[in-house]
Amino acid sequence: MSIIAAANGHWVDMFAWLGLALFVDGIDGPLARRYDVKGVLPNWSGDTLDNIIDYSTYVLIPAFALYQSGIIGRPLSFVAAALIVITSAVYYADTRMKTKDNSFRGFPVTWNMVVFTFFATRPNELTAFLFVVFCSLATFLPIKFVHPVRFVRLRPINLAVFAAWAILGIWAMATSFNAPAFVRVAIMLTGVYLFAVAGVLQLVDHLKAHRGSPHP
Repeated sequence: MSIIAAANGHWVDMFAWLGLALFVDGIDGPLARRYDVKGVLPNWSGDTLDNIIDYSTYVLIPAFALYQSGIIGRPLSFVAAALIVITSAVYYADTRMKTKDNSFRGFPVTWNMVVFTFFATRPNELTAFLFVVFCSLATFLPIKFVHPVRFVRLRPINLAVFAAWAILGIWAMATSFNAPAFVRVAIMLTGVYLFAVAGVLQLVDHLKAHRGSPHP
């Protein structure tokens, strides 16, 4: 339904369906464990199915929307969409993507959030394109990115910021992406926090470890 909405240029509907998919993604794992789906269907891989669905909702549909909308302009939108689908496919094959502290190693290809932020804040074409390039490169860098629910450090703050981002996003959608300037700024600021918080903590830990290590 989401990709049909995108093909018809119904962006609010598209993101509404993606939001529903995001909600389902948050509860399908606990439900599968609760009802022992793996025991009932031992020949079916829930992880593989989950990755296919995630790739569609987090990557493929947002990339299509980015190209279809022309929000970055042509031909940059084609290049950006290609970068998204190719680098994300490689990322899903990386067995190191999840770390011991429940963060992600490298940008976790949450392109649904990135593209939504583009629609909500309307950055200029070059800025948006360069950010896509940066995120594509960050996919392969040993930089940590937060999981707002599973990442333990600063969890209450992370959850609060994510909730604020979601509420602001609903506001933007309710206005067909013509929200007041302060809403657009708030979406950008909360998004920057979620994007950078784990990497900043990683840098702080590295600096502390470096200072605490004995010097020759």
